Amino acid sequence: MSTPQTTTTSPQHGSPLRADCAIDSDGRITFTLPPVSGAHPRLLLRLRPKKGRSETTRHLLDLESARADGHRHAVLDPQPVLDEGRWDVYLLPEPDAERRRLRPGLRDLRSLVDGHLRDRPAPVAVRIPYVTKDGFLALRAWRRTAHAEAGAIDVTDRALTVTARLHGAELHPDATVRLRLRGTDTVRTLRPRTDDDARGFSFAVAPGDLADGGGGAARVWDVFVRPTDGAPPIRVGRLLDDVADRKHVYVYPAVETDGSALRPYYTVDNDLAIEVT
Repeated sequence: MSTPQTTTTSPQHGSPLRADCAIDSDGRITFTLPPVSGAHPRLLLRLRPKKGRSETTRHLLDLESARADGHRHAVLDPQPVLDEGRWDVYLLPEPDAERRRLRPGLRDLRSLVDGHLRDRPAPVAVRIPYVTKDGFLALRAWRRTAHAEAGAIDVTDRALTVTARLHGAELHPDATVRLRLRGTDTVRTLRPRTDDDARGFSFAVAPGDLADGGGGAARVWDVFVRPTDGAPPIRVGRLLDDVADRKHVYVYPAVETDGSALRPYYTVDNDLAIEVT
């Protein structure tokens, strides 16, 4: 769970302005700011554009004054669902004023810690407040028709075994796990072991399953599950907790045999992949 940070209450222009935030199990986020000037202050959430592209998607939230000490709060409800990506948080003191990037104050993410234990309907929408590398407050959002949440990943000297749970869809008897070699049309198909509730499943991968894939010395296989024959494949990843960026937090050892090494890892989008070297 994220560590709370000290909140600064200075509202003067040029000083770091911090916002506390708390998220509930439904994805509703409440932002709290110290007293701010302006006739109609609002929060501005803007979807961070990809490199070389212009800013296009924003949400504005009214900052209400509901406390005797002048602190204000704004609520981001579960609807509308945010587009997938990273959302930066700003204070907009007045409609035509210069926006101010907000620093994080206290972040209460306790409701997210066990989020993987709750079944999610389609579409699966996820929001995680986090701190950017340069120390600002932002939201990480995912929006997917269905999602397969990775659980335990067990690495032995012979194979790796992945357990997962499907959200927003159900597994049928002909369900398959599909490992797709990145940048190609090459696919390896595995038959998963499924739970009685048609949601939970597991599968095992040995180095021999991913041999001779081509693509050079290092190969990356992205992991999907197909609930039934002909259905769109669903990405396997880990989104349903309080970790916004998982790649460098969850690091796994490799399965090494016959001159090859097979290592599971999470991508920058928190999706599961397997690297073979």
